[in-house]
Amino acid sequence: MEPLGTATILLAMCVSFLLFFSTWRKRSGKGKLPPGPFAFPLIGNMLQLSRKNLPKHIEELSGTYGPIFTIYLGSEPVVVLSGYEILKETLINLGEEFSGRGSMPIFKKNTTQPGIIFSNGEQWKQLRRFALATLRNFGMGKKSIEKRIQEESHFLMERLRNTHGQPFDPTLFITHAVSNIICSIVFGNRFDYEDKKFVTLMSLIKKHNIQSSPWVAVCSGLYNFLPTLMDYIPGPHHELYRNSQMFRQFVLERVNMHKESLDPNSPQDFIDAFLIKINEEQKNGHSNFHMGSLLQSSVELFFAGTGTTSTTLVFGLLILLKYPEIEEKVHEEINRVIGQSRSPCMADRSQMPYTNAVVHEIQRFIAIVPLGVPRAVTTDVHLKQYVIPKGTTIFPRLKSVLYDRTEFPNPEQFNPGHFLDENGAFKKSDFFMPFSTGKRICVGESLARMEIFLLLTALLQNFTLKPVLDPKDIDLMPVTSFITIAPKSYQLCVLPRERD
Repeated sequence: MEPLGTATILLAMCVSFLLFFSTWRKRSGKGKLPPGPFAFPLIGNMLQLSRKNLPKHIEELSGTYGPIFTIYLGSEPVVVLSGYEILKETLINLGEEFSGRGSMPIFKKNTTQPGIIFSNGEQWKQLRRFALATLRNFGMGKKSIEKRIQEESHFLMERLRNTHGQPFDPTLFITHAVSNIICSIVFGNRFDYEDKKFVTLMSLIKKHNIQSSPWVAVCSGLYNFLPTLMDYIPGPHHELYRNSQMFRQFVLERVNMHKESLDPNSPQDFIDAFLIKINEEQKNGHSNFHMGSLLQSSVELFFAGTGTTSTTLVFGLLILLKYPEIEEKVHEEINRVIGQSRSPCMADRSQMPYTNAVVHEIQRFIAIVPLGVPRAVTTDVHLKQYVIPKGTTIFPRLKSVLYDRTEFPNPEQFNPGHFLDENGAFKKSDFFMPFSTGKRICVGESLARMEIFLLLTALLQNFTLKPVLDPKDIDLMPVTSFITIAPKSYQLCVLPRERD
């Protein structure tokens, strides 16, 4: 290389470093962005942060820098918030200011159109308002959706009986059941477990699941640090994009089918309702309701309505395998309140404090989205002695609240007593926020709560869980990705319980 060329490169690097350092200085310290670990030019904290277990590493950084600090993903600052008081002050008291969706490159690449989860501003408000109203119209939180869950539960129980007490991995069975419930809402029908289209959908979910291997998690994490570079490097992050496109194509096929059978006076599902809304706003040249937002919203509802709920149930079964004495207490309560002659219903929950506490403790203990789904501030925000500039991405550490030691003594231990008072009655907690809180709280929270309680209770009503390992050897350490967690793959046996 010519000396002049070398000098030019060195000069450019020095200028870049000075510009970055100047920006960093302006954004850090008193009255500016919160302090944090030293960030290098361009790559930020990439070399210091663990891509395999970012949530755990950020938890450790919180111990050093306190409840509010800044990290850099590439050149972009991310403010991390920890603890109940800080999350209450920001996500609830300053709900509007913290209602933006944080920009993560791996999400942006896979969400080219606006949807319910990854949109912002007025676009997000309109799509979310429409989604909530539509989901309620189709029974979310009501008796009608409870019946759908109970019906799907019957199919799941029959499938489990066909295992005949042999070991199996419950992930696929649970995912199929949970997925069918959201399918009935979005697409208007459930699928037979052997249906080719449904099998294809499940394979896409499995491939799309960024927890499927450490290598996928690492590549996804690297993409958030260096998106431009990673676009040119082979790896599973490209497969995530291809899978997203394949699922969008599936949804498009369903939309075209709905167009042919659409009755504007009698919508049958979410897609029907959205198509009617598109037709109503045809004359609005700036409408947020169009084919792109329909496809993306349907994809988001499907993945969000399948992934976290099924993972919670699968993880919950693993926990009960490790603690058979807890399972036995749930069996006793089911025998006393429900018996064996009818299906569990939501009205039973108020009479089953121990089972309700177990369900809540499962969600608290696993903290399935430890960092929360990234937020962003919608305006410059003064927080304590700092100023967070408009558009800055926020990581609200939900796990820091779910593991608060003053509210949940010994939070690393699974203990349903965290949600029971001294008389054995169920005890609510403001610190219970697995679905997040504030204006960006999960759209499907009430549906997920019903699914987890009804499916888990039905399963334990019909079966006794039998581990293939000694309970003391069962490993509850999760597989962690950039954002979420999942249990390690495992097998169990289910033994039918005697009927009354």
